[in-house]
Amino acid sequence: MTPTLVRHHRHTEPSASADDGSRARDWAEIQERMLAPLHEAVYARLEVGPATRMLALGCGSGLALLTAEGRGARVTGVDTDPERLALARARLLPAPEDRGSPATGARLVDTVTEAAAAGPHSLITAFTPIGCAAGDGDELVRSLGTAVPSAGRGSTVVLTGWGPPERCATEAVLRVASRLAGDGRTPGGGWRGPRRDDLEDVAFRSGLRPDGSGRVACPFGYADMDSAVRGLLSTRLFDAAVRATDRWQVEREVAEALRPHRRADGTVWMSNVFRYLVCTS
Repeated sequence: MTPTLVRHHRHTEPSASADDGSRARDWAEIQERMLAPLHEAVYARLEVGPATRMLALGCGSGLALLTAEGRGARVTGVDTDPERLALARARLLPAPEDRGSPATGARLVDTVTEAAAAGPHSLITAFTPIGCAAGDGDELVRSLGTAVPSAGRGSTVVLTGWGPPERCATEAVLRVASRLAGDGRTPGGGWRGPRRDDLEDVAFRSGLRPDGSGRVACPFGYADMDSAVRGLLSTRLFDAAVRATDRWQVEREVAEALRPHRRADGTVWMSNVFRYLVCTS
């Protein structure tokens, strides 16, 4: 499965600033779909369907929830980004005035504590890849510490991360984040890069038992350079770099790093591999 290339008619010059709402829309419209093959591979392996009660940690703007719900699962999502969560609510929950909309069992909440209270869940997913920035594994361990006890013994937990750097073309572009931020060792300090045992380390610290793993090709494809830059900046991996310099400089240097991946027709294409670890509680 390959990501759909969608053209967005905006200026191609880097903008000086962008609000959180615009970044969340860029995530929903451009970047989130790049991980769709990962979602599909996990759901197929675990046979997600009507018997599944799923809790998505870091649900973003809801694409993975929509896919699971389409397979019949009952879903709950939580995300710390209020703008992304608002987009997820718009996608999954009918507006009050839409009286003809079908009922949905989806729940979107602001905290992991609220999400846990909506349990028990048979499946917990963490589709935000860890190993990107220092401290992201610690944050996930804290979330799992709240979510897993409410899921019940024997529930399934799926952790995800980037694959080996040599199989991820985007890794070289993401290194711009740590270089401009000046420090990839502290939380929020830009791109750290994955380590071999990142997922196993989180599983061990969370009291989970690994029970299989897999790798999934997730190419990043963009209609043009502007879409590629905006999509990558929407990941939040460049936030520290923007704070250390400014958005214009970050956009310019990301665009320069993307040039080797620009095709003759103007599209931007990078092959990547992501990894998932299936665990039981």
